[in-house]
Amino acid sequence: MPRGRKNPPVLKRFGQHFLNDRSALSDIADAAMLGADDTVIEIGPGRGALTEELLKRAGRVIAVEIDHKLAENLSGKYAGEKKITIVERDVLDVQLADLVDGRFVVVGNVPYYITTPILFHALEPPLPIRCVFLVQREVAERIVSPPGSREYGALSVNVQAIARAEIVRIVSPRSFSPPPKVESAVVRITPLAEPLVSVDEIDAFRKFVLALFGMRRKQIANVLRSVRAMSGDRVAADLKSLSIDPSARPETLSPNQFVALMETVS
Repeated sequence: MPRGRKNPPVLKRFGQHFLNDRSALSDIADAAMLGADDTVIEIGPGRGALTEELLKRAGRVIAVEIDHKLAENLSGKYAGEKKITIVERDVLDVQLADLVDGRFVVVGNVPYYITTPILFHALEPPLPIRCVFLVQREVAERIVSPPGSREYGALSVNVQAIARAEIVRIVSPRSFSPPPKVESAVVRITPLAEPLVSVDEIDAFRKFVLALFGMRRKQIANVLRSVRAMSGDRVAADLKSLSIDPSARPETLSPNQFVALMETVS
């Protein structure tokens, strides 16, 4: 940062925790697998620590920052850098694909309190090549968890139906300023070449999955009767056609089974 330019105060309302571990920053940028021809959209660049690593690897960086003071500092810092564009906006109000011309990668240190909305927003069509997010460890474990596990839920299904997700590394609270109260994790999400649900059905699928997990402790037959207002005979016939046990609970069904269910009961 230029001499005389001070970092703005941390704003709790934006859930700001600034990563300053050089090893973790480098690992996040490496996980994005960027090349000189790639455009990367960085969500929440903050003070620009990760931005520096992205600029070393990508052909273009578009940094979307909601905090006016931070955006102002970044604009000053990179005033002569043609490879970067600073966008002062709430990322949830921006259609990410509109910021680029062609393929793109999404990277970000995501505020814990809005992780899921940002994740779903980043995975709206047209989909990025890949996403790399620094999130709360618990959220990362939910994203990658298999059916039947304690962490498995609507987030797991919605991501796994359209992408392959993997945890790259764990990041200690000590790596941040100010330090959060929990561990974080770097998760890489790569959209599938052949997703289980078409991009046109992603929104409907998300709503369907959320509705079923809203009654996750009930048997799937009862859930469908309630959510879809179906008769018991219709539910029994549909579940039999899909070889799904009527007494099974939503948390035991695979993403493939959720897709098949939606297509059958729609």
